[in-house]
Amino acid sequence: MKPPIDIQQLTSAFDSLAAWCSARGYAGHDPFDGLNSRLFQATPLLGRSRGARLVWTQAFKRSPVNLRAAARVPAGKNAKGTALFALAWLARWRTTQAGEAEAEARRLLEDLLNARIEGAGGATTAWGYNFDWQGRAFYAPRGTPTVVPTAFAARALVEAAQAFGDEPYLAAARGACEFILRDLNRSDESADEVCFSYSPLDRTRVFNASLLAAETLAAVWSLTGEDELKHEALRAARYVVRRQRVDGSWTYGADNYQSWADNFHTAFVLTSLARLVAAGVDESGELSKALRRGDAFWRENFFLADGWPKYYHDRQYPADAHAAAAAIVCLAELSELSDADDGARLLAQRIARWSLRHLHDRRGFFYYQRRRFHTVRTPYMRWTQAWMLYALGRLLEGMRGEG
Repeated sequence: MKPPIDIQQLTSAFDSLAAWCSARGYAGHDPFDGLNSRLFQATPLLGRSRGARLVWTQAFKRSPVNLRAAARVPAGKNAKGTALFALAWLARWRTTQAGEAEAEARRLLEDLLNARIEGAGGATTAWGYNFDWQGRAFYAPRGTPTVVPTAFAARALVEAAQAFGDEPYLAAARGACEFILRDLNRSDESADEVCFSYSPLDRTRVFNASLLAAETLAAVWSLTGEDELKHEALRAARYVVRRQRVDGSWTYGADNYQSWADNFHTAFVLTSLARLVAAGVDESGELSKALRRGDAFWRENFFLADGWPKYYHDRQYPADAHAAAAAIVCLAELSELSDADDGARLLAQRIARWSLRHLHDRRGFFYYQRRRFHTVRTPYMRWTQAWMLYALGRLLEGMRGEG
């Protein structure tokens, strides 16, 4: 069967996007970087107000036009974005074995190591965002170590250690495990379950974030064999899978105000579960069972026949490039977990084809969102470009030998 999109199209899209991002030093804007505004920072009264921070952040995220130049928000490098770019180039290296791909991956990994936040004596290693962030539950000043960028950094470092055999990469990933185990808060802890917080500053129970912590512990355990890492990874994974809803979905978190389910957070949960299963920690099969149920709900409810990625299961708009890219990455993981899952490969290819037709700019980058009456063309670096480069790299890796 002819694939919905061919390797030449994907390679061209990868190369043009990589060139666009590299020309900008992999630095740019983010949907959540509004608090980096020099205008906002010049008004201390606003900066001290939780409500003002929240409204300002959401106004920049939701605006159909880019307000950042007028508000003097500088472009910046984002540690999670750097990790995603490194993962993209690692996938490209595994596909091509090209020296250029290895060199670019190593440059990005070096940037990632330089951006780490080390604890006392260097025992813990973590990463944070390059902007102040005000959420509904808590406020995290710029540079606060948090589990999500830390987990993606660890994913890149573990893959680099596997690819190149370099001990410093594994040592940094092991330091991320120390951050998870020693610095994050724990909720709903029992003999066989635990939920890790988003940061040391909060006690939120966000399912995909805690599961990313579990993925990190399991990935490092697969290389070091430390029983504690495997044990804690399983406890955190059980917490999430045992809170799966009857229809197979997961809400964003455990609290009432976190009761929604969306495409890309579902993809994050499924991707981490797939990686946990692949790491070999699911001896009882409990994680695999939850993964199959969640995957079935996700594929049936979050995509249209042509690959259109719905943001929420019950509405068509907006179509978000972040959701498209996270879905492609997730489907690549699922197809590797089951070589017989041709449906995952085909859906990933349809999503890529749709994204190139509807969200791709001829200059190489991808737009943010397609909304009902307009397209938001802001080229966010971490949210969109880094995820898309990672997705294209993983999709090309999975299509080796098809063309």
